[in-house]
Amino acid sequence: MGKTKYLLIIFLAFAFSSCVDIKTLPDQPRIEFTSFSVFDTIDPLGNSAKGGRLKFYFEDGNGDVGLQAPDAAVEGDSTNLYFNLFRVTNGKLSSAPADDPLKPTGYRIPYIEKSGQNKILQGTIAVTFLYLFYSEEDSIKYSFYIKDREENISNTDSTGVIAVSVNGDYTR
Repeated sequence: MGKTKYLLIIFLAFAFSSCVDIKTLPDQPRIEFTSFSVFDTIDPLGNSAKGGRLKFYFEDGNGDVGLQAPDAAVEGDSTNLYFNLFRVTNGKLSSAPADDPLKPTGYRIPYIEKSGQNKILQGTIAVTFLYLFYSEEDSIKYSFYIKDREENISNTDSTGVIAVSVNGDYTR
């Protein structure tokens, strides 16, 4: 009789622990700016340059963030991380022209897939920029968003104003 009670208690403990709800999130990705760092670096040719590193948090309810490596035989969009660049000119923030040398283009988050029942993806993405052409007066700001494989577009978030020539960490 004692063994039966003991087994019943163990069975009930396992039964209740397996009833944990699976967390759900919307299929539309969500992002949140974390930080931006400016630092000294060396470009691929050995020249001094400035670097910038954007970090942001992301989550996606159906786990379809990221794209496979582009295949020349298959047409399709190979970009899923989009940026808008703003410049501070005479104290005012304005959208930078398409040919601005600091404007980032063509960023792709690599394919991410989670196994198991719960497909939610959450994590931090870091993107590094290389600034070859900048001046001491350059102050910029980025807004950005991501798109998942089902073409769901995230919210748009942004950095604060960044002085490209000044090393340091920028948070909102």
